[in-house]
Amino acid sequence: MTPNDLVVTPWGTRFLGRRFACSIGRGGISSAKREGDGATPAGSHRIVGCLYRADRLARAEVPDWALPIGPGDLWSDDCRDADYNHLVAAPHGWSHERLMRADPQYDMLLVTDWNWPAAEPGKGSAIFLHIWRRPRRPTAGCVAFSRSDLLWIAQRLSPSSRLIVRG
Repeated sequence: MTPNDLVVTPWGTRFLGRRFACSIGRGGISSAKREGDGATPAGSHRIVGCLYRADRLARAEVPDWALPIGPGDLWSDDCRDADYNHLVAAPHGWSHERLMRADPQYDMLLVTDWNWPAAEPGKGSAIFLHIWRRPRRPTAGCVAFSRSDLLWIAQRLSPSSRLIVRG
């Protein structure tokens, strides 16, 4: 573990010597993550992408490597889909999550390598770091932060940074 790693516990996150409040999944932290269980998967996860809404955030607010999302961007959460746990485009005939949400949760999100790129059906999808609805409100399995904290964290991640989730 290095200071560049985000270390998440049920009590908060540590990164670059600072502590941040965060929300985790309503199912707690699990070493046996399954689709729909609401748990945040324990372990070490790479951060493999950053997506953001260019209509809500200025380019300067997000990392250089962030990619803009639009109304047709979706994330497949259907275990039967060949594109399960991947970014897909509308129209998409399988169950999915719309990334361009009405609320601000996905104004910017960091994508982890949980069950990606070779997704195992039923093991869980879309473990993101995103903006919380309100402090400490549980997520569906993601890790959520205040908007300002997530933007601060994202700007300081290095290519070697990992998300380490401990129960």
